[in-house]
This record gives sequence, C-alpha cells and structure tokens, in this order.
Amino acid sequence: MPFRQVDVFSTTPLLGNPVAVVHDADGLTDEQMAAFARWTNLSETTFLLRPTTDEADYRLRIFTPGGELPFAGHPTLGSAHAWLEHGGTPRGTEVVQECGVGLVRLRRTERLAFAAPPLIRSGPVTDDDLGRVVRALRIHRDDVVDSQWVDNGAGWVAVLLRDAEAVLALSPNFGGFDGLDIGVVAIYADGGEVQAEVRGFAPDAGIPEDPVTGSLNAGLAQWLTGNGTLPPSYVAAQGTALGRAGRVHVDTDTAEAGGTIWIGGATVTTIVGELNL
Repeated sequence: MPFRQVDVFSTTPLLGNPVAVVHDADGLTDEQMAAFARWTNLSETTFLLRPTTDEADYRLRIFTPGGELPFAGHPTLGSAHAWLEHGGTPRGTEVVQECGVGLVRLRRTERLAFAAPPLIRSGPVTDDDLGRVVRALRIHRDDVVDSQWVDNGAGWVAVLLRDAEAVLALSPNFGGFDGLDIGVVAIYADGGEVQAEVRGFAPDAGIPEDPVTGSLNAGLAQWLTGNGTLPPSYVAAQGTALGRAGRVHVDTDTAEAGGTIWIGGATVTTIVGELNL
C-alpha cells in the first residue's frame, strides 16, 4: 500500500505535526490499523478508504496510539494533502472527507483548510471538572481567566490563561488527567505575527502533548471568536514548547450562512514509500 508522512501546520519540514497516511487501506482490519498506529507512535495515523456516500471524495479513519477518533484536524489536512498528491480528484470545487463525525469540507486556496465541524459539547465547565483540569495542569484556579468545553469529537475542554508565558511555563501531571483532553490558550496583545499561543494535552490517548492540533484550534476559534476575545480571522502558534513552529490560520467566512470558520495550515510531504503488513 502507498504510504506518506506529511508535516502539517508548517511550511518547513519537521517544524509542524506529522501524520502517517496509508492509501488504499480498505483491505486492512481494525486490528491492523490500530497496531500500525501504535507502531508509528505519532499523535495520529490515518487510513484512506473508499467513501460510503456519493457526497464524499474519500473516507478517513483516524487512530492515535490509544484508539480511534471520530475527527481530528491535522490528520484531516495532512490526509487531504496526501490524497490529492497521490492523484485524487475532488468531485466538486471542495474536497469532501467522510469520517466519524460525518462529512467535513476542505477548501484549497494558498493552503488547505477545513470547515470547523459543529461542537458536540460546548458550554461552561463545572467546578468539579475545572478542579480536575487545574490539578492536571498543576496551576491554581485563579490562573484561569475563562474555561469552556470545545469538543468537536476529540473531547477537548479548554482554559484561557492570562498570558503566553503562563501557557509556555506549564508542566502538567500527565498521570492525573483522568481521561480529560485539555487545551490551553492565551492571547497576545502586541499585534505581532500570531494572536494566540496554544498547547494541547491528551495523555490518556497516548499523546502527552500534541505538537499542533487542528481540532483543538477549531474548537477554540468557535469559542473565542464567538465571544469576541479573538477577531474573526487570526493566526495561532502551537508547538513552541516542543521546539516546533506550528501556525494555524483561522478565517471566518462571513459570506457563508452562519459564518463558517475555516482552520488552515501548510502541508509538506516528508516521506513517501510502501507499507507492507
């Protein structure tokens, strides 16, 4: 089977978040997919399959080392890049991906971008859950400016901290997450290249810290542009604490009904080969 590894959210190879992409994976079993994802030990490994609906260009299954996800952002961008590079031709002007949350639209401009899927859980974080979050992050409650569920299939709960320095200084207790996937964000006020600093932690899924996270940034954008904390279009940095230089481009399409939020980033192929299982 053809195989690609794609670096996502960076124009420079090795500074984004890699995803392993297996083409023509219809013949693989669930067990083989899960085993290969554990073996790659990347935050996500994906498998391109024939779609089950005429509305989609392909079907995507997404695995972490710990199990399968219904949706994830950087695998969506990296897999679309791999599918197109391998000769895939969209049925329409957009690429349409079928995955566990349904159909996800992608557009191609100067970079690939996916339409942020609806949140399946949103709203305030209870006192009990916020207590679990701050204990896992090893911070105090008064360090948290705001909090929100931003779950679009990947399980994210998010906290807004006072500044980027507080985000970058985090040293979580990875043994104390109790099943939570926690996103952390702070806003830059200086009008520089990026407007937000993001980190994402999902240790119980086998991902202590994800270098750059499309699903988390999609949820954060829906929350923080919706309440006016961030502008409709902005750039977020992620991966700084890991020596990466991820850049997530958020754009709100006000011409579309409901103001579709698009999450985009650069995609660069780093490995091309064949997979034998």
